[in-house]
Amino acid sequence: MSLRFHEIAESGHRLLNPFSEDKLRQLGEICRIAPGTRHLDLACGKGEMLTLWSAQYGLRGVGVDISKVFLEAANARAKERGVADQVTFVESDAATYTDEPDSYDIVSCLGATWIGDGLTGTLDLMRRPLRPDGIVLVGECYWITPPPPEALTSLNTAEDTFTSLAGTAERFEEAGFELLEMILASPDDWDRYVASQWWTMSDWLRDNPSDPDAPELRAFLSSSKRSHLEYSRRYMGWGVFVARQTNNR
Repeated sequence: MSLRFHEIAESGHRLLNPFSEDKLRQLGEICRIAPGTRHLDLACGKGEMLTLWSAQYGLRGVGVDISKVFLEAANARAKERGVADQVTFVESDAATYTDEPDSYDIVSCLGATWIGDGLTGTLDLMRRPLRPDGIVLVGECYWITPPPPEALTSLNTAEDTFTSLAGTAERFEEAGFELLEMILASPDDWDRYVASQWWTMSDWLRDNPSDPDAPELRAFLSSSKRSHLEYSRRYMGWGVFVARQTNNR
């Protein structure tokens, strides 16, 4: 799915993951955020997490994303919440973005572990700017039950890209992180994230029938419906995992 398709499909979203605002607020409580906490959010999307927590807790943050469209929305949201002086949004590839080492209390990457070619590589990227006693927040898919080949084909995903919940915890441990907490998406969270894109894309296609990308987006819309209804809801879960580095790293 191209970046433009994401920008179209998620144009009506504030949270670009299968997560509710209530769960985002609950995650903030779990993280024990204090005023002045420094937070780096890789692939930050529209900056909803940073702006919400800056307004609620007084943290200071940096969000990194490759989408100008999403970053414009993030900056507008920061002004709306009165935290434009507390958060900074940077247009950059999160996979290659560099910052001062050991300088953030929280480093997050929700739903974009492709930046490190998977969970393990993304944790390596997150480790560099993280303070030794800081925490990471990773939004990651997991298999509810092992998917059959036809599900993998429909989801365009290799089986070993994700693993079970227990296997996800093991991947954290193998990377030198201790899993502390987690909040999992519900089927309804998935529906609100994925199914609500269908109407958005349908409206865009009606308004832009002659756009060169319209045929490809129409095909994506059709495949998105089938893969979600037939496979995603049955086999794929998603959650935000809270972890910190183990003492031997």
